[in-house]
Amino acid sequence: MSSHSQCQLSVFTNSTPTQTLHEHKHTLSQRAYIPSRIYRHPSALLLEVCTSLKELRRILPLIIKSGLCDQHLFQTKLVSLFCKYNSLSDAARVFEPIPDKLDALYHTMLKGYAKFASLDDAVSFLIRMRYDDVAPVVYNYTYLLKVCGDVGEIRRGKEIHGQLIVNGFSLDLFAMTGVVNMYAKCGQIEEAYKMFDRMPERDLVSWNTIVAGFAQNGFAELALDLVTRMHEEGRRGDFITIVSILPAVANVGSLRIGKAVHGYAMRAGFDSIVNVSTALVDMYAKCGRVETARLVFDGMKSRNVVSWNSMIAAYVEGGNPEEAMRIFQKMLDQGVEPTNVTIMEALHACADLGDLERGIFVHKLLDQLKLGTDVSMTNSLISMYSKCKKVDRAADIFSKLQGKTLVSWNAMILGYAQNGRVNEALNYFCKMRSKNIKPDSFTMVSVIPALAELSVIRYAKWIHALVIRSCFEKNVFVMTALIDMYAKCGAVGTARALFDMMNERHVTTWNVMIDGYGTHGLGKAAVELFNKMLEGPTKPNDITFLCAISACSHSGLVEEGIHYFTSLKKDYGIEPVMDHYGAMVDLLGRAGRLNEAWDFIQKMPIEPGITVFGAMLGACKIHKNVELGEKAANRLFELDPDEGGYHVLLANIYAAASMWDKLAKVRTIMEKKGLQKTPGCSLVELKNEVHSFYSGSTKHPQSKRIYTFLETLIDEIKAAGYVPDTNSIHDVEDYVQENLLSSHSEKLAIAFGLLNSSPGSTIHIRKNLRVCGDCHNATKYISLVTGREIIVRDMHRFHCFKNGVCSCGDYW
Repeated sequence: MSSHSQCQLSVFTNSTPTQTLHEHKHTLSQRAYIPSRIYRHPSALLLEVCTSLKELRRILPLIIKSGLCDQHLFQTKLVSLFCKYNSLSDAARVFEPIPDKLDALYHTMLKGYAKFASLDDAVSFLIRMRYDDVAPVVYNYTYLLKVCGDVGEIRRGKEIHGQLIVNGFSLDLFAMTGVVNMYAKCGQIEEAYKMFDRMPERDLVSWNTIVAGFAQNGFAELALDLVTRMHEEGRRGDFITIVSILPAVANVGSLRIGKAVHGYAMRAGFDSIVNVSTALVDMYAKCGRVETARLVFDGMKSRNVVSWNSMIAAYVEGGNPEEAMRIFQKMLDQGVEPTNVTIMEALHACADLGDLERGIFVHKLLDQLKLGTDVSMTNSLISMYSKCKKVDRAADIFSKLQGKTLVSWNAMILGYAQNGRVNEALNYFCKMRSKNIKPDSFTMVSVIPALAELSVIRYAKWIHALVIRSCFEKNVFVMTALIDMYAKCGAVGTARALFDMMNERHVTTWNVMIDGYGTHGLGKAAVELFNKMLEGPTKPNDITFLCAISACSHSGLVEEGIHYFTSLKKDYGIEPVMDHYGAMVDLLGRAGRLNEAWDFIQKMPIEPGITVFGAMLGACKIHKNVELGEKAANRLFELDPDEGGYHVLLANIYAAASMWDKLAKVRTIMEKKGLQKTPGCSLVELKNEVHSFYSGSTKHPQSKRIYTFLETLIDEIKAAGYVPDTNSIHDVEDYVQENLLSSHSEKLAIAFGLLNSSPGSTIHIRKNLRVCGDCHNATKYISLVTGREIIVRDMHRFHCFKNGVCSCGDYW
């Protein structure tokens, strides 16, 4: 070997040959056979047992010292091993100095480039081989065809296919199977089948390749037809055939085909193979049969980590995160080491459960296993902490993430939106756009609901314009979010116009429009839309019925609401849940049918919860029913003893009935428990600024002006017929009662809006509590004497006041 070559090779190691031989003595004694093509020299034996790049670099000095580097056999072996261990630079150091290179050296280097370098580098080396007069062999092209298929490079793939033909390999079975695979992986399934059909002979690998091609491109039924044809031509499919077709069956959700494949696998005896069973688990889960997937999983004699991952994912995607975590824990108990996929699915389960404790455990496990925190994993952590109400911790993880993707931004925006941190969600959305990251439909579906919570029509129009500019107006989920947003901004007419423009509607689209009508007190419009839905192809779900019953409740359409509740299970087989029962109690209670509502609660097939008794207590407050109010309140105190709102409702019932002793007891209980009434807060947005008003507050810069104006306004509406409702206030003089009523937060917000907006414009108010009877009555008169439209969105619904009338018809 030349001194130049030795100099090039000497940089690889500092260890001694004697030390290396000593370390490998035990390994060599376990090898019963050394191929005859390698000389029985100790250095040759070391090359045969080499298992890593580190070992190879330690063996190399012995190869150099022994003079074996001049042997073509050893040169090829060294290049092969360096390529195998993904060290192309080291392989090139051996390859380049060799004066008379054998063709085998070129073929080995090309294989390394194809496996570990870029496609451009691999093709460049192929071109070099042609200039060096190296005769091509078939696998030169199959290596490159595989790379083209893996990266979806169809143009280069066609060029290599052409070179393959030019060099006389167009009839080679191995080569043409590679061509078929390349076209299939590039999505050119018709071209792949054309190449397959022209093959003069086919083996099982060829058939599996075309079957997998059809399956991976979404043609599950055609793939199954090919399997049938393969059998007709006397070629029996193997377990690879089964594993190839099952993922496609899962993707198209065809249970019929999946069962047929399962039956074939059982008859052929392939169902005991772990990869086949795992594919069956995945198929049944994605076809909506998680129970069947579990039966297959439990019946597996052996499982690999992919099997566990598939079962965990099945429960996560099937909406059963608790069972997913049980499988995850069982996997850990059996000593199976999780992978990145396992951890991500476990994080999704913890997020769905809102289980911070287990989420932190999974996070710690991720760090202990040193699985790494790539972008996808970090995004899962952000989502988990956000859904577990720890959005600040999610933001800290996000801030440290290098190479943030659109998915990362989406996760953070959604996290803030889900935690009610609307302003932060909008800030992150604006930051994302400032970095020239274009939003996708998921971004829009995350940020639009945040804007809906602000209930500012100007923001609604801004995001709507952005949706149009971003070409999302054909996306059914984005448009559904826009409809919901406009309805929550009080623009139910605009919401309906968008609804009517849509060519495609999801069941959620119908739900938000029905709910929009309901919250605006337009019960008849909601019922008409629901009946129209029943005439079309879209089937209602449990949420649809909940929206319809709630709409009936807000408008006093009792019989219609009862009919929908009965139809829920009788006609559609949907089992009512707690929210449905709560809506029914609200429906009956608002209508004054309190005894009927209480009987309904007593006959419920499930144990009544907070939703049900809360609706009952609210109805008792409206209709001043002390007896049933006490019963409902006592149950609520048992279910949620730390919620002050229920104590306040009961206190109001006692006050309306002048039961001062009982009222005093409720107050004493609240004081002992440290419970407080939620202060009323009303918001009004003017000139890009949101102004907050609390009942009795004087902190606003315009407070003096507001109170002076409000005093005059109260006199005007009194002259028009307004009478203050002081029934809920006691223990003080009448004039004090009226002063307290006049300082309610919505009255302050309305006064501010009237003072600071142009004549004739609509005033939009948001309130955190239910509008009280006095404010509702006063606002009707204010709209009459000022000639202004006032829209108030409280915690349950909208009230549109105009010309002395409210859209709710005084039924709320």
